[in-house]
Amino acid sequence: MADYTAIDDPSAHFQVATYTGNTSAPRNITNDGNSNLKPDLIWGKNRTTAGTNNIITNSTLGFDPANTDSLLSTDSSGGVNTPNPTYGYVSAALTDGFTIASGGTNDDSFNENSSEFVAWQWKANGGTTASNTTGNGIDSVVQANTTAGFSIVTYDGNGTQSGQTVGHGLGAVPKMILSKDRDATSNVPNWRVYHQALGNTKYMTLDTDAAVATYNDWDNTDPTSSVYSVGGAGGYTPTNTNNTEYIAFVFAEVQGFSKFGSYIANGNADGPFVYTGFKPSLLILRNSTNSGYNWWILDNKRNAFNLTDEVLYTNLTAAEFDGSGHASNMGVDFLSNGFKVRTTNTAINNTGATNIYMAWAENPFVTSTSANSIPTTAR
Repeated sequence: MADYTAIDDPSAHFQVATYTGNTSAPRNITNDGNSNLKPDLIWGKNRTTAGTNNIITNSTLGFDPANTDSLLSTDSSGGVNTPNPTYGYVSAALTDGFTIASGGTNDDSFNENSSEFVAWQWKANGGTTASNTTGNGIDSVVQANTTAGFSIVTYDGNGTQSGQTVGHGLGAVPKMILSKDRDATSNVPNWRVYHQALGNTKYMTLDTDAAVATYNDWDNTDPTSSVYSVGGAGGYTPTNTNNTEYIAFVFAEVQGFSKFGSYIANGNADGPFVYTGFKPSLLILRNSTNSGYNWWILDNKRNAFNLTDEVLYTNLTAAEFDGSGHASNMGVDFLSNGFKVRTTNTAINNTGATNIYMAWAENPFVTSTSANSIPTTAR
């Protein structure tokens, strides 16, 4: 009998940390999962203070670099920024967490006094990168975790509008790609999202509330186990502008650990159940059919029990929204094998709309046979 999952302990590859800011510097944030996690991608958000960015930092560009810009915001089409001591930044990854270099009372990015924070963290390859020449026309630099289906990819665009591919290093077909023009100098600097449920002719923008749109960001070609396609048309090359630096976070599905799919909303408070094969730790949702809706972020640390309704947004600098105070109870239930929508709110349950999701596990529904196939429990 084949193992149900290759990852019995998801915390070795992904964890969520929450903490209260105190302006101390330096400050170490320690994860509390079953395994130690030295993160290579850290996505942090101030939950309390409005007007604060979703900050992404990673070990490929470097933590606390002396001369290299490294910070990006998922809610902005802007380019990379240099860590600013005034506002605080991640200065190092630890064996099980990360260090914050704090800037005092103005440290609203990572350690503002008395503010609540969350950090979503993924493991790649410990900061060790490798050149990848499998692409057609474009060489990339890749830091890959093939076990967990995650890689950080950087490359320079060449301006060719079709026929160009980029190596991703996963050895498995990507299901989701978050691509960003690091310089913000291209004619389309927004975050471009590939999602397998939408197909290779479609894209979405992580930093806006726009609906799914048609364009050949992905050269109308499905990714393979070694490369994904980039391009554009009519002078617009969102993923391959000449002499532009790009970074992409590339994800493949791993059974029992990650899932990238979609569901059709029913508009009912007894909403759709979505099977993932694991109890979710992080869930990102988006109504892809309609414009004017935000990308929702839900996790198991900000809500330890169901209803899971503390909402942050990839595309907004807003503070956390408590969905329990909303007339339609804006939330979902995290279950042992997936999630169930528990709201009539049209952001994630607009009748007939397609909603895409990205999910990572707290526990697989059933561990591998080598661990005696232990089932997880519900919340």
